[in-house]
Amino acid sequence: MTDWETLNKGKKINKAMKAYLERAKEHDEFMEKQQFEYKIGKRHLANMMGEDPETFTQKDVDRAIEYLFPSGIYDPAARPLMKPPEEVFPTRKAAEFDEAGRPFHFLFYTGSPNFYKLLYDIVENMQDLYRFDDKVRRKKAVPDPNASLNLDATLWVTKDHLEKLLVEKVSDLKYNNFIGAMDRLVALPYSYRHKEFIEKYRKSLSSQRFALEIPKPNYDENGRAYVTTYECLRKSARGVVTIRSPGTGKIIINGKDLTYFADIQPREQVLFPLIFTGMQNSVDVEATIEGGGYTGQSGAIRWGIAWGLRSFVDKDMLDKMHVAGLLTRDYRRRERKKPGQPGARKKSTWKKR
Repeated sequence: MTDWETLNKGKKINKAMKAYLERAKEHDEFMEKQQFEYKIGKRHLANMMGEDPETFTQKDVDRAIEYLFPSGIYDPAARPLMKPPEEVFPTRKAAEFDEAGRPFHFLFYTGSPNFYKLLYDIVENMQDLYRFDDKVRRKKAVPDPNASLNLDATLWVTKDHLEKLLVEKVSDLKYNNFIGAMDRLVALPYSYRHKEFIEKYRKSLSSQRFALEIPKPNYDENGRAYVTTYECLRKSARGVVTIRSPGTGKIIINGKDLTYFADIQPREQVLFPLIFTGMQNSVDVEATIEGGGYTGQSGAIRWGIAWGLRSFVDKDMLDKMHVAGLLTRDYRRRERKKPGQPGARKKSTWKKR
């Protein structure tokens, strides 16, 4: 006998509660079946890979799926996967009303109680900051300039992530209202007092910063520090980039200066990491590139310069580079032409006759 059956034994329950119990029972049975199938599939997968099923972790499952079902699809969400049912199927809300049908939440009849409770909490925090600001002004106290909220390396959570946190559907309009309210809260002078609440809805962009160890510079016979980045890729272009410090801003590409690129846009691509970090006059760049066109070659050199500059910049600049996308490799390639149509996506002109 389940907890719900024990709780409601001998009681007359509301129709809404009865319908909820039936749906909850169906969902529990469905999840048990999916969990059983997942465990069976996991054991089969472990046997196929020649590993012990008892110590086969989810990380091993992901690696095995990637090995057995290689995919070149750009979007990771469209690739083959095998995850626990709890991660695949959406979480269900618990009962929002008692046996008599009375709702627990005071915002139940808004249709999205958790979302509007979140907005309510944001306003409560804003009012608390207003009161604190008035108190500081009355005492004529000087605020601490070091006590501030640093959100440079983070972004607001996405709409999908917010829906998972609230266990509710969130429309685009509601999500924009949420972002606007949080921006107003963060813009207040003493927003650091609610740092824990704000960071709950922020997503870090620097989590991958330590995935690869930043190399320490080597030194040549003249005592200049240098870092060489191999496998600088973009489309079909391949290159090697060396950064030397100190320098004068000299750029050599295949034995030529920046005029190696005839157009302005590829030159801007190469210069952007140097200008962004403010090191355009502090380092020298030597690049050897082959294959591809001007776009691919300039993109490969840009990534190589940014990747090499990690050894010469501080932590704050490293976070800014990550947020700006300078440290993210661009894997996009030209999409092939499809048979039966004039281009990759373009369709033939439709004619009635």
